[in-house]
Amino acid sequence: MKFSMRSMPRFLALAVLFLSACASAAQESNQNSARSSAIVSESSPAASPTAGAKSTSLPEPSPTFFPLDDSPPRGAEREFSTDFSKHSIPYDEILSGGPGKNGIPAIDDPQFISIDEADAWLQPQEPVIFVQVDDDARAYPIQILIWHEIVNDTVGDTPLAVTFCPLCNTGIAFERTVNGRVLDFGTTGRLRFSNLIMYDRQTETWWQQASGNAIAGELTGTQLDFYPAAIISWQQFKSEYPGGQVLSRDTGFNRSYGSNPYIGYDDVNRPPFLYQGPATPGELPPVARVLTVDFGQEAVAYPYQTLQELKVVNDTVAGNEIAVFWQPGTASPLDSSQVSEGRDIGTANAYNRALNDQSLTFKVDAQDEIVDEQTGSHWNVLGKATSGELAGEQLEPVIAINHFWFSWAAFKPETRIYQ
Repeated sequence: MKFSMRSMPRFLALAVLFLSACASAAQESNQNSARSSAIVSESSPAASPTAGAKSTSLPEPSPTFFPLDDSPPRGAEREFSTDFSKHSIPYDEILSGGPGKNGIPAIDDPQFISIDEADAWLQPQEPVIFVQVDDDARAYPIQILIWHEIVNDTVGDTPLAVTFCPLCNTGIAFERTVNGRVLDFGTTGRLRFSNLIMYDRQTETWWQQASGNAIAGELTGTQLDFYPAAIISWQQFKSEYPGGQVLSRDTGFNRSYGSNPYIGYDDVNRPPFLYQGPATPGELPPVARVLTVDFGQEAVAYPYQTLQELKVVNDTVAGNEIAVFWQPGTASPLDSSQVSEGRDIGTANAYNRALNDQSLTFKVDAQDEIVDEQTGSHWNVLGKATSGELAGEQLEPVIAINHFWFSWAAFKPETRIYQ
């Protein structure tokens, strides 16, 4: 597939900006020197993703070792002390992203400000990643994360990594504690299927952001625990959590916060920029937005286009009754030159339908509001009952992750698409 001449200036500029932001996915060939490696077969991130105040603990895979001549990505052995003899994927699936190790700097000492302070530079429709541990609710503006991709933070008493890969549209939070040790994460400067590859500074193991799997190094085969995180609008966050904390622009780095270095990247009529990976199933355009839920035995993708039409979905995934809510008012961070000026793509979140020993069924009423059929209570997109018999009740969030279809399908091609 080729880009039209009309699209070339935009994407040439994008390629240059990849050197200072996520990555351009320009492939480097592997070294040809053969050696014997121990390969661990990669495990699917399968487990029940339901999580309220706690993260989702995924089962550890059973490693299968077999010999294979495979050289690490070019230049990796000079930059990293990683044990590259252990890996769960072929190294030729890993591409250079332009900048090297830490070329996209993680935020290791995040500073936070109040709602009022952040309101001076955040627009109501701007997307933020929302994370809450107990009473500690935090917003991580994507206008900052688009330039850093990883924030090493402690929310409440829980060490978390809040991550965002612009090329895949994936905002994911993980617990940083692994085998009793707190890890700090940075960027490798490499990609797999256009997705961010992280590394931890304690063992220099490489981790796939989309799946949370360790794919190379000492901890290969280990699975990070997902923690609930949702991409919502600034308006939704500040209205629901007026006492919440907001990641500050005072990061210690000089970046053009608020601007988008990936102008037009999420145009559904264009192929993903320089993607190299498995062929994308044709049921959806490669750059179609989907909200994904994976219970191990079954994974489902909910297209944003479908959610925009329905606004509410009641579904059963691997025997688990869930609801998916959609609401307008959130800008795409990857559309316009300014994050705040992106077109409205809305917010989608997923929840467990079980509440107080009953299973709720949701619909949209004549006023276009979400209500449950059992009590007629009204609900917002954050899963909270705002009025009616159940006012104040909170649905348990399900681990649900935004992806572009090509990105999710590369890792979970057997996914059911909700229609």
